[in-house]
Amino acid sequence: MTRQDHQTVDFGSAAHVRPASAASPFLVVCEHASARMPAFLQSLGLPGELLHSHIAWDPGALGVAEALADRLAAPLVSGGVSRLVYDCNRPPEATDAIPSRSEIHDIPGNRDLDAAQRKARIEHVYEPFCRTLAAEIAANPQLRVLVTVHSFTPVYRGDRREVEIGILHGDDPRFARAMLAASPRTNSHVTRLNEPYGPGDGVDHTLNRHGVANGLLNVMIEIRNDLIDTPKRQAAMADLFDDWIVATLNSLETRAAS
Repeated sequence: MTRQDHQTVDFGSAAHVRPASAASPFLVVCEHASARMPAFLQSLGLPGELLHSHIAWDPGALGVAEALADRLAAPLVSGGVSRLVYDCNRPPEATDAIPSRSEIHDIPGNRDLDAAQRKARIEHVYEPFCRTLAAEIAANPQLRVLVTVHSFTPVYRGDRREVEIGILHGDDPRFARAMLAASPRTNSHVTRLNEPYGPGDGVDHTLNRHGVANGLLNVMIEIRNDLIDTPKRQAAMADLFDDWIVATLNSLETRAAS
């Protein structure tokens, strides 16, 4: 692929928006919603099974995010390109924004990119996603909480993960800590703070750039993907988080008013 080709071919839509059905205080984001690979990238040299595995996207996360946004009457911003092309939850300077290796798999099409090729990924994927998310925040001045939805693989580098739900924070831990403390009795899942990832893993970019920077409370929800592998299970998970998130915001606002 020539440098000119990489700059001019079509990456497609980097972000999608589902508008709110009411003036909700919540905004839901799913950065890794899609495994879509622009055709000109020739699958980045990967076999088909990897293009639909957890290294390419967050399986089940979009279904949960859509159902949760419906329940919260919230707008939803979701990614439209595989995170192997560009991970929209990473800043351009991050080495894993365009990963040359994901877990145990080499990504041939991401090796040895020149500056122009990296710039094209940033300009056509990361920046449009950020503009879309920023515009949605600006258009909804009533927003109070940014919620990002992710999923993670049950087995990572051969190790089985015990945690089932992770509640993560970035520079502002208030909502995540309050949410963990408010875990409902109906939550039978192993739930932990900043697992299986935390701020030290560089996963808090969206929370900080679009949440903290705009004065929004924020939290990242990580769900083990074997728990959300069907639409029915995705809906059940959204049911769990709906009242839980609302109760957490109410508790924080009550505390602030007292």
